Order: sequence, then structure tokens, then C-alpha cells
Amino acid sequence: MDQSLSVQEQVKQKYGAAALQVQETSEAACCNPAFTCCDPITVNLYSESEKQGLPPSAVLASLGCGNPTALIDLHPGETVLDLGSGGGIDVLLSAKRVGPTGKAYGLDMTDEMLALARENQRQAGVENVEFLKGEMEEIPLPDHSVDVVISNCVINLSADKSRVLREAFRVLKPGGRFAVSDVVARGTVPEAVRSSMSLWVGCIAGALEEQEYIQKLAAAGFANISIEPTRVYEVEDARRFLEDAGVDVDTIAAQAAGSLMAAFVRAAKPARSCCGPACCN
Repeated sequence: MDQSLSVQEQVKQKYGAAALQVQETSEAACCNPAFTCCDPITVNLYSESEKQGLPPSAVLASLGCGNPTALIDLHPGETVLDLGSGGGIDVLLSAKRVGPTGKAYGLDMTDEMLALARENQRQAGVENVEFLKGEMEEIPLPDHSVDVVISNCVINLSADKSRVLREAFRVLKPGGRFAVSDVVARGTVPEAVRSSMSLWVGCIAGALEEQEYIQKLAAAGFANISIEPTRVYEVEDARRFLEDAGVDVDTIAAQAAGSLMAAFVRAAKPARSCCGPACCN
């Protein structure tokens, strides 16, 4: 990857290549040499029952670190927004749960992923879905327009996470929920460890420390914030990838133990207080 490119351009190139990999070879994106780092991050995130009825390419293009749709209650008639929707798996699953009276938006900035997602939507025959092109730092939706914001291992890729969280807060309705899977650092991760581990999981380099994530959510206006670990990444899981990259795994193993994890991040936008008979309508 050309390090002279901005973070955003690097992400576009990387995930555009993943979408093309799926379309051209019908192989999982992580079979691409540029994505070998994803295994075992992206495996076993969705149950067989969830995958039933989904186009195979929606599953193959999944590059998340969790399954936010399995960890948040979605109700018929709600509107859901998926930040960095990729091939559309979480959007399609959300659309099924909110039903025909609800709606699921997917937001992505990568043309190749949007094309793949729209084709997956067509194959699945799902009508209550709309894929939008745009950046999560500037969400192309009005204020107070969605009930739930989800995301799957994408916010860590942003160079301006505070702005992403402020935008998520803006588009949520009062009382709306923020429910994302993300890579989070637990405690201070030595720079040498973070750099080495980024060879395995590309998004590690941008992972927020747990307390910093909480602080940024609170600064954006969120309440009821919690971070729940769902998978802890150990160096041993990545030994083969790191050794192939010439990293002395034994040197960093002790320092990295338990310091990086996939987590489910929850928060809520406070409901408006009612100060008169008319406002409760």
C-alpha cells in the first residue's frame, strides 16, 4: 500500500480490491493475499441460519470483526444505518429484522463495494434497503432520521473518529441507539506491538484505547456507554502471518497479550425531555 496516500484513499483501495476479489473469483475477500491478515478475525461471525437466504457474495465480502445485528435489538418499523456497509451483509440482515415497515441504509465510500452491495440486494430481493455513497465523517442523511446506527469494524479506519461519532449522534433520533462492533485497544499498546500487529489486522493501527473511545462518545453527547469484549486477539493467533512478515513474534508476544480485542460498543442518544403538552406529540 502506498503510504503517501491518505488513510481514506488507502481504505478505498483496500476495500475496493476486496470487492473485486469476490466478484471476479467468488472467493472470500480474505483469500486475497492483501487480506490474509483477516483470518481468524472474520470467521464464524454469522450463524448458518443468518446466512440462509443471503447471496453468497454478501457473506464472502464480509470483512468485519463482529456481528452487530446479533447483539442489538431491532424492532419492526425501525430505521437502521450501517456505517461502512461493504458488501451489505449487515444491512440485509437488519432489513429482515425491521420488516417491510422499516428501512435499512448502508453507507459506503467505495464504488466497488456499493456495486457489489446493490447486486446482493437485487439477488436477495430485498426492497426496504438503500445504499448511499458517502463518508461516515459526513453522513448524507438529515438530523434525527434513524433509530439505530450500526457498524462492523469500520470506525477504527477513520482518521477523524470524533467527527464520525458526532455525525452518528446527529442522525440518530432522540432515544436512538448506537451499536457497533469495532477493534479496541485495552490499555496502552506499545507502538512496536501496534505496528507489528497491524500486519495481521490492518485496522489495528487506528484502534482507539477503551477509555478514549468512551470519552469520545461522551463528548459527542452519548449516554449509557458500554464496551463489551467479544474476541481477544492474541499474537499466537497471528504467528504464521507475523513470521512470514519477518517479525520476531516471541519478542512482542508478552507485550501484546490481551491488549487488542473486538468489542461491542453500545451507547444511546438521550431522549428529549418534554416541557409542555404539545412537545410530547
